[in-house]
Amino acid sequence: MPKRVLSGMQPTGRLHLGHYLGVLKNYVKLQEKFDCYFMAANWHSMTAFYHDYAQAHNFIAPMISDWLAAGLDPEKSVIFVQSDVPYHAELCLILSMYTPVSWLERNPTYKEKQENVEKDIDSYGFLGYPVLQAADIFLYRGQLVPIGEDQLPHLELSREIARRFNHINKLENANAIIEPEPLLSPSPKVVGTDGRKMSKSYGNTLSLSEDENDLRDKIKKMKTDTARIKRTDKGNPENCPVFSYYDYFLPDRKTEINSQCRSAGIGCIDCKMIIADKIIMETLPFREYRKKVINDSALVQDILQAGADRAKKTAGATMENIRNTLGINKPCQINV
Repeated sequence: MPKRVLSGMQPTGRLHLGHYLGVLKNYVKLQEKFDCYFMAANWHSMTAFYHDYAQAHNFIAPMISDWLAAGLDPEKSVIFVQSDVPYHAELCLILSMYTPVSWLERNPTYKEKQENVEKDIDSYGFLGYPVLQAADIFLYRGQLVPIGEDQLPHLELSREIARRFNHINKLENANAIIEPEPLLSPSPKVVGTDGRKMSKSYGNTLSLSEDENDLRDKIKKMKTDTARIKRTDKGNPENCPVFSYYDYFLPDRKTEINSQCRSAGIGCIDCKMIIADKIIMETLPFREYRKKVINDSALVQDILQAGADRAKKTAGATMENIRNTLGINKPCQINV
C-alpha cells in the first residue's frame, strides 16, 4: 500500500512561476506514487489575513483551478479546503495543551516573519500555527511531508509534538500519532522580474494565469547583465536573471544561448523573447482552465466538496481514536 502524503498551500494571492516550478510540478509527480492529500490551508492564511479574511477566501477557487491546470487529478488525490474539515480545529486545540510555549517561541520563522512582514501578526494564532500544522498532518496519518531542507526545523517541531503526546498518553506504537518523515523535494529559487526571489510581497511575479501580452511585456522589461550596454557588447549569462529560466524551460538550448550571449551573437531582447514564447506556451493550460472555471462555476466547488467528504472520513477516524485515547468519548458518570 502506498505511503500517505499530506501537503498544502495558503490561498493568499495568484500563483506564479515559483509556485509552479517549486511545488505544483512536484505534486503532480507525487500523486502517481503516493496516497496524496492536498489542502488549501485557509486557516493558516488567517494568520496574516484575519482582518480581512474574505479577501483571502476569494483566492481559494483560483488557486485550485491552477492546481488542476497543472495536472492534479481529483481521482488520484484528495483535494480539499482545510476549513471544510472541522477536525483540524479540534485536534489543534487538543495538541495546544501538549505543546510548551518555549517550543513555539524558538521557531525560526516566528521572529523572522515578525521582523519582515508588514502586517500585524503578533497573535496567539501566529505563534501557535505550528500546532495547527501538526494537526493537519496527524489527522490524515501523513507519513511523508514534501518539504525543502530549509523547512526541516518546522517538521521536527511536529515530530516533537507527536512524541510528547504519545509519551504522556503512554500510547503503544500501533495506536500512536504517527511521526511524519520529511520527503525532501527540490525547491528551486526562481528569480522575479527584478532579479530578486520571485515573491508576491516584492511585486516581481509572473503569474500562471496572467494574460500572455502582460507576460511578454514583463519579461521584455526584465533585468539582464547590467554590464552589457550595447547590442554589440559581449554578455555574461551568469549575471543575467533571464538566463536562469533556461534551466527550467529550455535546458536543451542553454549551451547555445550561453555561447551566443558571450560572443554577442544574440541580443538581450531576442533572448528574452525566446524564453517568453516558451513560458507563454507552458502557462497556456492555466489561462484555459481559468476560462473553463469562469464558465462553469460549480466545477471547482464539486471537486472540493468530494474532496472534503473523503478528507472528513479519514480525519474523523483519527479523531475518534484520539478521543477514545483521551477518554473524551466515555459517558459521564455520577458515582465517581
